[in-house]
Amino acid sequence: MNILPQILFLIALATAAYFIGRRVNLIRKTILLGKAENRYDNPGQRLKNMLLLAFGQKKMFAKPMVAILHLAVYVGFIIINLEVLEIVLDGLLGTHRIFLEPLGGLYSFLINFFEILALAVIVACVVFLIRRNITKVERLQESRHREMKGWPVKDGNIILVFEIILMAAFLKMNAADAVLQSRGVGHFAEAITGSFVISQWLVPIMDNFSDGMLIFAERAAWWFHILGIMAFALYVTYSKHLHIALAFPNTYFSDLNPKGKMSNMPTVSTEVKIMLGLEQAPETPAEVGRFGAKDVEDLTWKNLMDAYSCTECGRCTSACPANITGKALSPRKIMMDTRDRLEDIQKGWIKNGNEYKDEKSLLGDYVTDEEILACTSCNACVQECPVMISPLDIILQLRRYRVMEESQAPQSWNMMFQNLETNMAPWKFSPDQRFDWAKED
Repeated sequence: MNILPQILFLIALATAAYFIGRRVNLIRKTILLGKAENRYDNPGQRLKNMLLLAFGQKKMFAKPMVAILHLAVYVGFIIINLEVLEIVLDGLLGTHRIFLEPLGGLYSFLINFFEILALAVIVACVVFLIRRNITKVERLQESRHREMKGWPVKDGNIILVFEIILMAAFLKMNAADAVLQSRGVGHFAEAITGSFVISQWLVPIMDNFSDGMLIFAERAAWWFHILGIMAFALYVTYSKHLHIALAFPNTYFSDLNPKGKMSNMPTVSTEVKIMLGLEQAPETPAEVGRFGAKDVEDLTWKNLMDAYSCTECGRCTSACPANITGKALSPRKIMMDTRDRLEDIQKGWIKNGNEYKDEKSLLGDYVTDEEILACTSCNACVQECPVMISPLDIILQLRRYRVMEESQAPQSWNMMFQNLETNMAPWKFSPDQRFDWAKED
């Protein structure tokens, strides 16, 4: 018995597991750079959000056609890869279609269903490629959005083409297998499944090849399919498509407060309560940390998970009134800049050790003052995000740092702050004059 294929498969599987595991641990460590925050309350509501938004993709259905295509890719790719379990077992044990005998007639039903989904994935990916590169959906174009220049556009196209090739390999493998079964060749004749619903249309083409060529084609497709999935799983950890995995925890840990409610800084809230006599001053004053955020370490772990969960779809930016009116702000860019900052920190760790810290910061080197000052805090970006990412939370924290730590606020803001302090309102009128507008002439 030739066990070389099994040994090679085991080596490939172990290699993929090692590199994927190392990359996942690095991302986890990077996310935990953020400050602690309790997001474990109300588990029932959180689970409901995850089921509706991550599994059910509720927000995507604001645009039904795009949602159906996206759902086809998502469901198809996930469910088809259940078949990967059989491929892995076949690769390790040296068997062929190991689930055929125990599943019986259900096996053919499942493979037929997988093939229909594979065709749906191919069609949806082709449509998405057309939308990106021919009809040119505005929110995905680098000519309109500077954050999309270069790699982001290529990354989207690479993933779509790769998914098409993987699904095609799956169908080709089944078609070649069906022909070899009908010819009674080797171990293929021991697992009789017949043709399947989609790959049967490839059988007449495969029937023109010799037995040796068909065996090569079937094995090549089998190896390409499984090695491609391993490579895809590793590639995803470097890609925006990491949201395939992170969408679930990200929606689970999303903010349950009503939109528009801004979180107060605990140190400031405590000081105000002490001034109003609502709390007693502690005997040992707590150390006052940084107001707002200058770099990623000042953000929370959930903010950093948001950055890794962003799929760069641009729905947030296309709904942002500041961006629509030509301002520098793009909520998508805020998330991409945060992730870029994290990736740069990772590169520093890899090159110089885990204690390395460069001189850069998120605010200033990645995100500009012009961007954060353009935000109207309207929450449109949060409302539009399919996986409940909050660019606004990061913007507010960066803005708080500029204003409270460095006293760098626009003059109009300083006037408003002064009016709030002296008149208890943004306007330059004393409280006793506030209703003069309602008096009759």
